[in-house]
Amino acid sequence: MSVPRHPDSVAVQVAVIAERRPGVTKWVDHVWQAVEVLEDAPPVPAWTKLREEAGRALFFAGTAEVVMHPTDTDNYKHNLESAQPLVWVLLRPTEAEPGMALQSVMVDPGEAHLHADVGQDLMEALPMPPGLHAIATEFVARHHKERGFYKRKRDQANPEALARRMPEEGA
Repeated sequence: MSVPRHPDSVAVQVAVIAERRPGVTKWVDHVWQAVEVLEDAPPVPAWTKLREEAGRALFFAGTAEVVMHPTDTDNYKHNLESAQPLVWVLLRPTEAEPGMALQSVMVDPGEAHLHADVGQDLMEALPMPPGLHAIATEFVARHHKERGFYKRKRDQANPEALARRMPEEGA
C-alpha cells in the first residue's frame, strides 16, 4: 500500500550496508548493526554478503527511499544545522535469511524518534552522505518557512454557564 505524497515531496534512493557479528552472550547468536548509508548501490541483490572475516559478515542490505516532505522542513533544518547531520536506518528482524530486513531510512529526527524502542526493531543513526546532505539542504532552502510562536487564547468564561442551576420543577 503506497502513501499519497505531497506534490513537492522529494524521494532520494540510498543504499545501506549492515554488519552481522557474533553475539557476546549465550542467549544471542549474532548481533546486527547498520554501518553505512551509500549514495550509490552496489550492483548486487539485497542481502548479498560482501565480505566475511573473523565471524563478522558485511551485507548489502538493499536500497530505500529517503522521503522529504515540505511540511517537515523544520526537523530537517535542525538535523542539517547540527554538528553531525544524521540519517536513521531502521532494520527489522525477519524469519527469512539472513534474519533482517531493511525497513526504512529517514533524515527526520522526529520520525526516527517515533520508531525508536519499538519491538525488536533496530534503529541506527549514521552520518549523512554528502550527496543526500546537499539535496536536503536545497530542499530546506526551497520549502522552509519560519513559523512564529503562536500562543492560543482561551475563550472568556461565561459565569452563567458555570453557575449551578436549580432543578426545574417536574423534572
